[in-house]
Amino acid sequence: MPFDQRDQPPPRGEPAINLPPMTLGLIVVLLVIHLLRQTLSVETDESLILAFSVVPARYFGDAPADGLSLLLAPLAHMFLHADWAHVGLNAATLAAFGAPVERFLGSARYLAFYLITGLAGAALHAAIYPDSIDPMLGASGAISGLFGGLLLLMRERGRMNALIPFAILWVVLQVGLGFFGSTAGGDRIAWAGHVGGFVAGLLLIRPLAGWRW
Repeated sequence: MPFDQRDQPPPRGEPAINLPPMTLGLIVVLLVIHLLRQTLSVETDESLILAFSVVPARYFGDAPADGLSLLLAPLAHMFLHADWAHVGLNAATLAAFGAPVERFLGSARYLAFYLITGLAGAALHAAIYPDSIDPMLGASGAISGLFGGLLLLMRERGRMNALIPFAILWVVLQVGLGFFGSTAGGDRIAWAGHVGGFVAGLLLIRPLAGWRW
């Protein structure tokens, strides 16, 4: 029987959201968690935030804390956000910075990179503000790590020459935003978390990539 092109199935179109799986999954988790929090009472939601945000004085000061909060907060804080503007901005930047990094590292190493840089951001914030009782939350530290890793990848592939001046400018900008800027809810931006994640991203992208360049 002669081959008839009409017997072929129609070509598949490009997916509407062309993001690698782990990046897409993280974005969905961030949005779903924030959506579910809208079903909680104000008191319950505030208790959740206080329990699972990074509060430096719990680690270095005398602020009370239970063991579960101390153990889980460094990871859990990356999945909590102040409001829809906060989570929306982080979801957008996660898509922009995370997709190329995941395509280079692969999903497993990418997730490790994301979590480790987020932990580094929380650690630097707590080290600089050890007596702070203000909760720090959000994925910005991890996303800053993705940004740092992406910049180094771009330089190694010949797409960016002025990495060091650009990195210094970015750090100075974050410090300025921390002291003079604020989030949509009026809270001061946790600049040290951004810087910690960013520096960790610059340092960790090569080892996690297995020195592939």
